[in-house]
Amino acid sequence: MKNIKLLSLLLIAFISFSACDQDDDLVFTAQEPAEGITFSNSFLDEYVLTVAASNNLGERFTWQDANFGVPTNVTYELENSILGDFTDATTVGTTDGNELAVTIGAMLGFAEAAGLDNDPNTDLPNTGTLYFRVKGFVGTEGLPTYSPIQELTVVLPEIVEGGGGAGIEISDWGIVGSATPNSWDGPDIPFYTTSENNVIVAYANLVDGQIKFRQNNSWDAPNINYGDLTGDGILDTENENNINVTSGTYKITIDWNDNSYTIEEFYWGLVGSATPNSWDGPDVKLSYDYNTDTFKTVVQLVDGQIKIRMNDSWDSPNINYGDLTGDGVLDTENENNINVTAGYYLVTVDFKTLEYSIEETLIWGAVGSATPNSWDGPDTKFNPDFANPGVWTLNGMTLLDGQLKFRTNDSWDSPNINYGDLTGDGILDTENENNINVTAGIYDITLDFSNPDNPTYTIE
Repeated sequence: MKNIKLLSLLLIAFISFSACDQDDDLVFTAQEPAEGITFSNSFLDEYVLTVAASNNLGERFTWQDANFGVPTNVTYELENSILGDFTDATTVGTTDGNELAVTIGAMLGFAEAAGLDNDPNTDLPNTGTLYFRVKGFVGTEGLPTYSPIQELTVVLPEIVEGGGGAGIEISDWGIVGSATPNSWDGPDIPFYTTSENNVIVAYANLVDGQIKFRQNNSWDAPNINYGDLTGDGILDTENENNINVTSGTYKITIDWNDNSYTIEEFYWGLVGSATPNSWDGPDVKLSYDYNTDTFKTVVQLVDGQIKIRMNDSWDSPNINYGDLTGDGVLDTENENNINVTAGYYLVTVDFKTLEYSIEETLIWGAVGSATPNSWDGPDTKFNPDFANPGVWTLNGMTLLDGQLKFRTNDSWDSPNINYGDLTGDGILDTENENNINVTAGIYDITLDFSNPDNPTYTIE
């Protein structure tokens, strides 16, 4: 009986071993997908591309999984073609997921390569078509499958001669003084022209101190400078006529028709549960962009609600706006909080028409062992200089002995970008081992992407 049991156990073990051996010999062979890749996002009728919006999201391409008939990892590449037939295909990005984002700046590069131009003095068109598709494959370029070609119509708005696109220009007048960021040496805070004849306006963050108004950043004749000796609201050229101001954010208006001026507390801001300081504030301030005659800010929001209000206050005569119907036009109705989801955004408001937009964007930050939050972040954020598209500034940044880099949206992951400087020549690059060495101190840092092919930075 014991021999029979032993023989049975040996037989079972042999059968099990053979089964395992057969399983190990199984080979899964990927098949050509029965259906190709299809895009799952919707596309705009046309995409308006401007340098000022280079860091904004142009399009987020999303697609359904390719099914190769077996459980396997699939690699996807988003491709672009200038010719449209993809004999000249270039890879925009690679992922094992189901989406890739393309910035307006990248789309501008494709548009320029396609021969589009926004200069009205050339014969080149400012409207054309960009071509994209997704390639999916297993292994190393094995069994590729493709999505249908997606055509995107893009428009490069023509350059408007003689100033900002809104017809607003920088005047030759500015604000100078101990209350301004650059004190008495300048460069001065600029005034802008307005729709009213001989009326100019400036938006200024001031500290306790004094100011004057002067031409062309200069004290030298024939340039003129004005103050107000008696404090009567009329400008004069008397001695000892500096204007005393207290810390705050102001709108300063000069009417050259009678040499009168006003200084009023003035700023718009974002407030709400989705903002860094919730409903209590202080609010996220919007800055003036003379190129479009609008107010803008970039901000990281969480899931929640926002409103737009004046001077950090709910009290009259300050105004607050929301959007009850979600039609993109601000109103003062009850229950008009604006719902938003977490992300990095560019918020733009035109207070002439009350139209507004909230668009995904890329926000630059400083990261590294020299920064307050080291390499983990969150990064110390730059502010865009809306008067100079492509320029980002970070003033009064306290750094430690260490290293830093610049990246977007607190992330190393695509489509975010990160830059360093391998050779220390002041030109940003994406090379390996390109961390920037710094010593402890307080610095003003500027990133300049106005020339996308030659981005630069300064640390002063």
